[in-house]
Amino acid sequence: MKDFNYRTLDTELMTPEIMNLVAKIHEYKGKQTLFLTAKKDILEALLNVAKIQSTGASNRIEGIFTSEARLEQLVAHNAEPLNRAEAEIAGYREVLVTIHENYEYITLSPGVILQLHRDLYGFHPSVTAGKYKNQDNVIEEVDEQGERRVRFKALSAFATPGAVERLCAAYHDAINEGRTDPLLLIAKFVLDFLCIHPFNDGNGRLSRLLTLLLHYQHGYAVGKYLSLETIIERTKESYYETLKLSSQGWHAGQNSYHPFVTYQLGVLVRAYKEFADRVEPAAVHKLNKSDRVRAVFDKRLGKLAKSDIASMCPDISVTTIEKALADLLKEGYIKKIGSGRATGYAIHGTPTLPKQ
Repeated sequence: MKDFNYRTLDTELMTPEIMNLVAKIHEYKGKQTLFLTAKKDILEALLNVAKIQSTGASNRIEGIFTSEARLEQLVAHNAEPLNRAEAEIAGYREVLVTIHENYEYITLSPGVILQLHRDLYGFHPSVTAGKYKNQDNVIEEVDEQGERRVRFKALSAFATPGAVERLCAAYHDAINEGRTDPLLLIAKFVLDFLCIHPFNDGNGRLSRLLTLLLHYQHGYAVGKYLSLETIIERTKESYYETLKLSSQGWHAGQNSYHPFVTYQLGVLVRAYKEFADRVEPAAVHKLNKSDRVRAVFDKRLGKLAKSDIASMCPDISVTTIEKALADLLKEGYIKKIGSGRATGYAIHGTPTLPKQ
């Protein structure tokens, strides 16, 4: 019987690297209230963009695609799903909104996990939705030649219900005891959930939704405004590699949580940094929209397209961005690079290396 003991302190996780990541996240959390005093239109724009990005990225990680236009329509409830992929995307949107709006009233339990899985398939009725797997499953990986091979054999279907019960109980016991930082417990919970692989399908997507739920419940709200799923998609190879490393020896209780915990904490640090970059100019420095466009160049090296600026400042209209760029060009603060669709902008002047 697989055992989960989160109440014992993991000395392997008490490394300088992990402790520094935890400290950095705590520091950002301390500033979070200040960030959330940004103008309502900025936060609303970031929230809407994050919903679209999170829904699209989490599904693309699992090979579920639609066009950007259809994705935006589905997330905005402006379209009905036309096929299975879009039905699964719409289901993810619904669970994401449920967590965003109700996380304070959701208590992690096997029943809640089953309900969230059922809702994940709300637009694509399935006999297995909201039910544990009915057959043993494996986690596969595809090599460069397209060949599939088994990376990890998940817990048996027979042992799954009891394991999920013990997993949830172990998490709550450790949280209530308060000896271990919730950030570490959340990452360990997610790793164990993925190793159990309790459903025939949807395990990866549900693990990311549960990550958001648990983060929100402990005051880490960044995932509402900056898509964690997009960061995971951008670093997908590292995600799978750390999952592979941390699952080795799992059945015998001899696995190391260190790689996966480190990765998860790194994603959260990256999200907070990007969130701060987007809201700090308005929330802390009280910059107007034109000055915020200038601030984008101050924080980013190299060439920036107009779309990059729009992504960083989703509440600023294209017209305002274009005017700010024209003013910065006239001032000589930035220079134009390329033309047509390849047009970009960079701070004027080329940095020189110090003499040796």
